[in-house]
Amino acid sequence: MSRLFDDLRHLRVAVIHPPGEDRDILQGQLKRIGCQVRWIWPFCQARPSDTDVIFFLVDREQSPSADWCQTETEAVLIALIDYENPTALGALLATNASAVITKPFRSFGILSTLVLARSSNDYKKRLNSKVKRLEDTLRSRREIEKAVHILAERKAVSTSEAYETIRRQATAQRIPVAQVATELIRATEAFDKMGL
Repeated sequence: MSRLFDDLRHLRVAVIHPPGEDRDILQGQLKRIGCQVRWIWPFCQARPSDTDVIFFLVDREQSPSADWCQTETEAVLIALIDYENPTALGALLATNASAVITKPFRSFGILSTLVLARSSNDYKKRLNSKVKRLEDTLRSRREIEKAVHILAERKAVSTSEAYETIRRQATAQRIPVAQVATELIRATEAFDKMGL
């Protein structure tokens, strides 16, 4: 938790919002927090580079149609809205925002929203990383099972003997079992295509 607060002074923040009183309030609070703030207007079609947090406006005239608002980014996305109706909420849900701030902006609430959005985004990244590792593990297991069945069928041995053969090859070559399994599958497919 303390890391989240300590990092605030080093945050590179982009704010996509037209000039005016609301932007001034947001600017004042972000500068008091110690963030390095960059202002962008009109709404940009490419994600601002070198940023940790992006505040972006979702309103009637300028709905965020850029793809970067709707996909995973390294930067934390915080939406800024000035009204709540089905159209605005639909546009908000189409984004990948971790938090939202409604107008009129007040200095109270910006810090807590920023901290919560960053924490939520970090948690989401950790979950995505775990999901990716699990998907990789499942993919590897499927490859190993397929290779074991191919080897057992071709050599007329049990599946446990086929697995041990693959495992010994992996140990001898100092590579993962899944890599040996993938190579076996590819070689088998290549031989099958040639009719061998």
